[in-house]
Amino acid sequence: MATILDGLKGAFKVSELRNKILFTLAMIFIFRLGTHVPVPGVDVAKFQELIGQGMLFGFFDVISGGAFKSFSVFAMSIVPYINASIIMQLLTVVIPHLEKLAKEGEEGRKKISQYTRYFTVVLAFLQAIGMSAVMGRSGTLHNPGFTSYVVIVITLTAGTALLMWIGEQITEYGIGNGISLLIFAGIVSRLPAGINNLIMQLQAGTINILSLLILVVIGALVIAAVVAVQEGQRRIPVQYAKRVVGRRVYGGQTTHLPLKVNQAGVIPVIFASSLLMFPAQIAQWFQGSAVADFFTRYFGWGTAAHTVAYALLIIGFTYFYTAVIMNPVDVAENIKKYGGFIPGIRPGRPTAEYIARVMNRITLAGAVFLALIAILPNFILLATRIPNIYFGGTALLIVVGVALDTMKQIESHLLMRSYQGFIK
Repeated sequence: MATILDGLKGAFKVSELRNKILFTLAMIFIFRLGTHVPVPGVDVAKFQELIGQGMLFGFFDVISGGAFKSFSVFAMSIVPYINASIIMQLLTVVIPHLEKLAKEGEEGRKKISQYTRYFTVVLAFLQAIGMSAVMGRSGTLHNPGFTSYVVIVITLTAGTALLMWIGEQITEYGIGNGISLLIFAGIVSRLPAGINNLIMQLQAGTINILSLLILVVIGALVIAAVVAVQEGQRRIPVQYAKRVVGRRVYGGQTTHLPLKVNQAGVIPVIFASSLLMFPAQIAQWFQGSAVADFFTRYFGWGTAAHTVAYALLIIGFTYFYTAVIMNPVDVAENIKKYGGFIPGIRPGRPTAEYIARVMNRITLAGAVFLALIAILPNFILLATRIPNIYFGGTALLIVVGVALDTMKQIESHLLMRSYQGFIK
């Protein structure tokens, strides 16, 4: 604990890093402020009766930081942006033009990011139209009419666009990944309400102290496991041959290629959650129809089919996102380019195949771990009999993962400053 405090003190001594941290906190404050700004013309009490207390909307309310249940301007959260990012990354694999842009470096990525922004606005606009139409039919609007619909749709779409802009500003000018930090802030902001709910259930006799202790122990074990897996890596030795350039000799050292067990981080969990929320949300809006009843009964949040689909999507997205951010062929070419080789493996294609084989094995372990953590609330319910654990494995995974990534960025800034000071 003292080391962490010393690190934070050191971070605030560096003016550039201090400005980045303060900028990030200011953006998060704007996000939290927006969650308390209601959408005009909506009866919030009737809206809360409409959505009920289902597990789906409970978790959605957690990641939105309470904005959904209060139907604020940020009610749709950053989910349309995440869905747009998923679709764009899938299209990058199948559309040659997008694949070409992805290989063009920074300029190509900027162009894809621009397409993602436009697509986010389109998805947010369509989702806002659906939400306003259903709310009009369910009687949750004070004055149903064309003007009310237009105001709600524009407000919700603008709220999502603003969140997208805030996330990108944090990524560019602040510390950490902006979108992940917004989800992190939303989850953390709901923890006090979740703890208060547990205390109320304990006082009412709904749960006992033993169940609460089991929940705390499971939470501590999950945090320890997440940290261990996030930090775990397989180190492949790489030997660089000596090169003579003029009168100087370069290379000749032995290093390693670190392959993380969980290369994709928390992105697969966020992707899978967002993808499963969309059809479930549509089904909830049309309660009473045969299709909605069938979906809720067999594919609702917490059912066996939903749990299996959730786990498989996480495993699939883990492999997909790992392949996107790390290409074994490119890694092998870079090693060969600088005169390196893996002992016992020929440079070039055999090296790429070896790296891909190792990555597939360790990625499977990381993907299965992510899936088990994500479906943990179902096991917590069986072990503790505590209902509605919205901040279960998925929330803990996101919170711990984002916290580790952000602290690593701060640490890298501090190390860079220390090295500069040492050289001077």
